[in-house]
Amino acid sequence: MARAVPLFSGSKGNSYYIGSATEGVLIDAGRSCKQIENAMLANGLDMSSIGAVFITHEHTDHCSALRVLAKRYGFKVYSSLGTLNALRAGNKLDPNTDADVITDEVVIGNMRVQRIDTPHDAAESCCYRVTAPDGKSALIATDMGVMLPDVRTAAEQSDFVVLESNHDINMLKNGIYPYPLKQRILSNRGHLSNEACAKELVNLVEKGTLRLMLGHLSEENNTVPLAMSTSVDLLTSNGMKYKSDYSLDVAPSVSTTKTIIF
Repeated sequence: MARAVPLFSGSKGNSYYIGSATEGVLIDAGRSCKQIENAMLANGLDMSSIGAVFITHEHTDHCSALRVLAKRYGFKVYSSLGTLNALRAGNKLDPNTDADVITDEVVIGNMRVQRIDTPHDAAESCCYRVTAPDGKSALIATDMGVMLPDVRTAAEQSDFVVLESNHDINMLKNGIYPYPLKQRILSNRGHLSNEACAKELVNLVEKGTLRLMLGHLSEENNTVPLAMSTSVDLLTSNGMKYKSDYSLDVAPSVSTTKTIIF
C-alpha cells in the first residue's frame, strides 16, 4: 500500500518519505543525516528503500542533510536547474553526487514523480506529486506565497495532499519578526497563511481530495490548534464534517510514527 510518512515539518527542517514499506522517495532533507536515519528507523523504514531524493529549493530547512546523506548512501538527487545550481553554489551538494534536473517528471522504480513549480523567494522552487504503482498519488506542497493553478490542479488530482499552513496573519503582523521579513512572508513569494490554506482545503474536499495534512507551520507565528481550527471551522461552515467527510492532520515538527495510507 502507498504511504506518506511526514518525518519532519516546519521552520527547523522538512522531510517526507513517500512510497511503500520497501520502495520510496524522499522529498527534501532538511534535518541532519542522523535525525533522518532515526526518523526512518522509528517508522520501520530502511534507508535502502529510498530510490532518490527530491529537493524543492535550496533553503537550509529543506536541504541541510543533503550533502552527507547523498554521499553516505549514494542517493541520486533531483531538483530544478535553478535549485541544483544554488545547491552547488552554496556547497550543499558534494561535487561527486549523482544529481540531475527534473523538468517535468521522472520514473523511480515503480513510482512516477512529477514536478510542479511554486512561487517562493528561492532560485527555482517547486513541489512534487508522487504516484505509486497502484495509481494513488500524494502531493507535498509548501513554501509558496500563493496557490498557482498548476499546483491546485495537481492537488485536486491527488489522493493525499500536504498543504502549507505557515502562519496566522495577525500573529505574524504583531510578532517579533522585523518588518522586511514580515513583508517577505506575506508576499506572493512567501508562505501560505492559515486562512489561505483553509480556503484551498474547502475546494479540495469539494473536488474529492479527502486525505489532507497541514505542513510547514511556523514556530513563531502559528500554533497547531490555531492552524487546525482555522481550517476545520471554514470547512464546517461549508457543510463539511471533520473526521466524517475528510481527514485532516498536522505534519509533525519532530518525527513521530505517523503514517498516512493513501
